[in-house]
Amino acid sequence: MKKLLTAALMALALTANAQEKSTQWYDNIKFSGYGIVQYQAEDKEGAEHNEFNLRLLRLILDGKIGDFDYRAQIQGTNAKGPAEPTVQLVDLYTEWVKYKEVRVRVGQFKRAFTFENPTHPITQGWYSYANVINALSGFGDRAGEKSSGGRDIGLQVQGDLFPMTDGHRLLHYQAGVYNGEGINTKDKDQRKDIIGGLWLMPVKGVRIGAFGWTGSHGNMTDPNTNTTRSLPLNRYALSAEYDKDEVTFRAEYLHSQGWGVAPSQAGKGGTVIDYSLGNKADGWYAFGIVPVVKSKLHAKARYQTYRDNKEWSRAKTMYEVGANYFFTKNLQLNLEYGRVNDRTIANPDKHSYNFVDVEMAFRF
Repeated sequence: MKKLLTAALMALALTANAQEKSTQWYDNIKFSGYGIVQYQAEDKEGAEHNEFNLRLLRLILDGKIGDFDYRAQIQGTNAKGPAEPTVQLVDLYTEWVKYKEVRVRVGQFKRAFTFENPTHPITQGWYSYANVINALSGFGDRAGEKSSGGRDIGLQVQGDLFPMTDGHRLLHYQAGVYNGEGINTKDKDQRKDIIGGLWLMPVKGVRIGAFGWTGSHGNMTDPNTNTTRSLPLNRYALSAEYDKDEVTFRAEYLHSQGWGVAPSQAGKGGTVIDYSLGNKADGWYAFGIVPVVKSKLHAKARYQTYRDNKEWSRAKTMYEVGANYFFTKNLQLNLEYGRVNDRTIANPDKHSYNFVDVEMAFRF
């Protein structure tokens, strides 16, 4: 009996130890996600529409192994249109995070370009990222790559230097090497994109930064010679932001040099060079979001312009106002009205039209 009791106690001890380790293992894993459903309408002549849409669903797995964090994120969206949903892997990376001064990330993740690109789609606060961010930061990119949510595959080093007395750090740096083709795509020309950013935070909540990007986009068709080639790509961005106590002001200017594809092919994997647009594009935006009722109701306004050939004759400008209402911290309603002036429309009498967007966003 004594031997049996001893064996039972040992088994219980081993089980308790295993359970403790199991609990610790589960404590280092977090499953979360969010979804956005949408109603949108506009009265653009010849393209009027009003419709409900499932903007996107994200499922996220975060974890930690020793000094390494990791993330896997899957997205479902109606990006291809009704009854043609797209499900794809958007994030898969691990990052060494032992020191705040230097962290190393490898895998598929957001490019180190602009303040807005890495912003969460819900906390970003608008129906979409600014048009210039979409066109020049790897969403529906001017270079023709498929819509990649601002992501690419590569390796990035980043860190925060010079701690201040209030706890924030004065200087942030980041630099990455990427395939240059967007998500879930191998390098098509064996040339890598190099992207870097540097910003100062003189006081808590304020960021002033600059970014640079040099690289290429491979396997592009030259309509003049009917041959394929790589397109050189050079971009920069200038950024400023104040974000504190539910008040956010942000402004960015982006400039791109390098041939692109026709606007109808941007973000759809277009490969035919459109020389008629020239080899330069630029754009900017500025917005403010302020609390009307703290943690409950925010008012917002945004001005943005994108020029797909850096000429005013191809400028698309939007003036937007709206509000975000928070039922809880995990459930919010976003309302937005926009007046659009689109000079790419052939008829000058039809350049301006109205735009409305309503979104319900939830997290879990």
